[in-house]
Amino acid sequence: MSEKEQQRIHGRSDKETRVQEIFSEIAPRYDLLNHLLSANIDRIWRKKAVRALEWKENSSGHYLDSCAGTFDLGLELVRQGEFSGVVISSDFALPMLKKGLDKITEGILPVCGDALRMPFSAQSFDGAMVGFGIRNLADLDTGFRELARVLRPGAKLVILEFSVPPNRLLRRFYQFYFHKILPVIGRILSGHTWAYTYLPESVKDFPGPQEVKDRLLRAGFQGVVWRFLTGGMVTIHVAVR
Repeated sequence: MSEKEQQRIHGRSDKETRVQEIFSEIAPRYDLLNHLLSANIDRIWRKKAVRALEWKENSSGHYLDSCAGTFDLGLELVRQGEFSGVVISSDFALPMLKKGLDKITEGILPVCGDALRMPFSAQSFDGAMVGFGIRNLADLDTGFRELARVLRPGAKLVILEFSVPPNRLLRRFYQFYFHKILPVIGRILSGHTWAYTYLPESVKDFPGPQEVKDRLLRAGFQGVVWRFLTGGMVTIHVAVR
């Protein structure tokens, strides 16, 4: 049976297969490259995302970290002093989860699951986060509907995602770095010939913040707000189920 036929039978698209392959193959160097290529600013972005979740309203609740990678976003939540709940960290690239296992502390439960077909019951979570993974979904609207399905009414969803800065000068620098510098460094350190070319292309193709807001509203969320971080290099979206 051909790879295409297997994808069709399992309901998988070309993009899903490609993304799973990329992140599985770069898993060994993923953490190093994340912090290096962002000059460690990614740590600040994650702190802001956890703060926006307003988890203190239910500090013992169950929270979802979707597209979790090596658990950095979920760990940022469980390390909060007053947090006594559980974070379910889900990703469909098993090597990414395996790479992060030695970082796991009490309060993190890893699950290998697809964000488009989540293995969770409806209204399972008191909040959810997605850090730099939503643009990788093969079907953004299906992904948003799945997040809406698994969240309890009133629960918050926080999304961190790369975006294109609105300022012309910053945008030129950003695009030069993303398209010229980052792929070279990524290729050298990861040993992967095209994974870090995919990253800037995926950011360029991803909808702008206003369209993301509109699609979240159509998926069943309300009170959707967004703001730029670091001059618009990253956008944080917050929505209520």
